[in-house]
Amino acid sequence: MLVQSDLDDLDQKLLAALAANSSTSTSQLARRFRVARSTVQARIERLERNGIIAGYTIRLGRTVTLRRIRATVLLSVEPRAAAQVLQRLKAMPEVELAHTSTGRVDLILQIAAENTESLDETLDRIGAIPGVRDTESLIHLATKIDRAV
Repeated sequence: MLVQSDLDDLDQKLLAALAANSSTSTSQLARRFRVARSTVQARIERLERNGIIAGYTIRLGRTVTLRRIRATVLLSVEPRAAAQVLQRLKAMPEVELAHTSTGRVDLILQIAAENTESLDETLDRIGAIPGVRDTESLIHLATKIDRAV
């Protein structure tokens, strides 16, 4: 199994380039890094096979994300109810991320909605899930740092 410490300079460059724009073609990457296209293709396939690259996705542009309201929701869940609560949350498209946590809350969610009415409805649905003891919502106002790219 390949681990991150086994990655050479080309692997690191490919990962950075694909993280910035996963739709970059192998031909473009080959030209940029001055290697054969077949080398790039073989490296990418190896990174995928070894789990270094888990998949590809898109990042929504500012015109879409600016129109969405995001919130972090802190959930306290009844003991032994976490699995059932997570199943219900998975069925809600507004839930973008769900993390388990230590401390006073059990789950940390990131949700997104088109408007405040939709956000309020989503928060009500989350609070009504059997096993959810308590919720606290933190509305995101502005993004000052985003290193997720």
